[in-house]
Amino acid sequence: MKAMTLRTQLVLLQVVIVLVLVLTVGLAAMLMQERQIREASQERMIAVAQSVAQLPTIVDSYDDDDPAAVIQPIAELIRDSSNVAYVVVTDDEGIRFSHPNADRIGEPVSTDPSVALSGDMYVGTQTGTLGESWRVKVPVFSDGTVIGQVSVGILESDLRADFMGDITGFLLALGAATVIGVVAATGVARIVRRRIYGLEPDEIRGLLETREATLHGIREGMLALDEEGRVSLCNDSAARLLGLSSPVEAIGRSAAELVDDLTTLIAEADGANQRLLLSGERVLVARAAPVRVQDRRVGTVVTLMDRTELDHALRDLAGAQSLAEGLRAQHHEFSNTLHTIGGLIELGEIDAARRVIDRAGDGGALSRLDAPDGVQDIELAAVLLAKRARARELGVLLTISDDCRLPAGPGDGDLGTVVGNLLDNAMDAAGHGGNVAISIAQDDESNLQISVEDDGPGVPIDRRGDVFRLGYSTKSDDRQRGYGLTLVARIVERRHGSVELSPSDSGGARFTVRIPAIHLVETAT
Repeated sequence: MKAMTLRTQLVLLQVVIVLVLVLTVGLAAMLMQERQIREASQERMIAVAQSVAQLPTIVDSYDDDDPAAVIQPIAELIRDSSNVAYVVVTDDEGIRFSHPNADRIGEPVSTDPSVALSGDMYVGTQTGTLGESWRVKVPVFSDGTVIGQVSVGILESDLRADFMGDITGFLLALGAATVIGVVAATGVARIVRRRIYGLEPDEIRGLLETREATLHGIREGMLALDEEGRVSLCNDSAARLLGLSSPVEAIGRSAAELVDDLTTLIAEADGANQRLLLSGERVLVARAAPVRVQDRRVGTVVTLMDRTELDHALRDLAGAQSLAEGLRAQHHEFSNTLHTIGGLIELGEIDAARRVIDRAGDGGALSRLDAPDGVQDIELAAVLLAKRARARELGVLLTISDDCRLPAGPGDGDLGTVVGNLLDNAMDAAGHGGNVAISIAQDDESNLQISVEDDGPGVPIDRRGDVFRLGYSTKSDDRQRGYGLTLVARIVERRHGSVELSPSDSGGARFTVRIPAIHLVETAT
């Protein structure tokens, strides 16, 4: 059996709701109308009965030989004018003095008169000689003594006729409201179906399940932002790259709250441009593309890829290449030295050969970095070797201070990242033929201080506060720059240290990093 379409379900559900509301309101309105009719009739009957019971002519006629001769005409006149079914006046024994049917005069009443004759008023429904009626009975007093009663009533059939006459128009209004509700429900169902592109619930569920599986299964991070730049969708990878515990944390937040410089990328979104962003200490490649529906931009999709691991791999590869080049150069250096020493020995120049050996020392710069009293952190030593090879390629003289001292560290790569970025920045500023110097030392309390300076153009005073800002670079229109020093600042801040920029003695810039000892080894413990 084929399931009902979404449109049919919506129409039926709304029709049921409309019918329930209409019937409920109609029933409540009819009950209120019936109550109002009864209350109005009761008030009229009480007023008529009390006016008759207090009428002096009626009270005085009780002393006549034939009270009915006076009371019957008056009662009938009042009955006709007040639109009630009957006005019956009796004595204290329930004998009628008036009745719509004159033949009933002189007979006892057919219902119990004891309540009124006891001095109280009675209101209720009883069945008498005229049929079932809604009636009021009040006592007739003379000098404080009950001498009779007045009974005024309206037939229940007349009350029902009044009720049905009033309710007919109301029922017609309810019927019209029901028809309008059904037509409106059909229109709403059509609009809803159009808004969801004519999809059925099973199709929507399938699309949602597929989207969720795809969204959270891909490795790249993905963010969807609405027209106001707030996140409406975030997958697991994006949450991980942005340092969030779950994708829910990103929903509703603005792009600027999540990643620096993401707002600029969204504003320039064209699907082709990409930008390097920093999320904490993670380097991300971000690309933004606008989302358009019917030629109207409704949001932006941002894809995030982690370049941190790639940067680490490239840095390790560059270090290995530089180390290989250094070893190859050292091999040639030692080969030439050995040939020179061998030639001098053959020539008998023993003193000259000894001087060459002394000048060769302990093997050159490579082994000096591995000396027990130097930089013993193997990762940082490798970075220094790689940067020295890079400096030779750029024509920059990199001077590593002879008093550099650093024991083996935790090996988390932070110091290598800090030193590598500072040296890259310094060599970039110094340029071909320039000089860069680095000093690494620990004081008596094992606090670490790293100083890197160059003889480049330096940083103007009014720009010194910008060098650590993400995206700032002296190389114009280069979007792949401007994050190295920001990364340095964030690593140092995480280790509760400080980084300062000041002029160097040679006119360039000097960066000084200080890291407290307790935070220098915190990752190792």
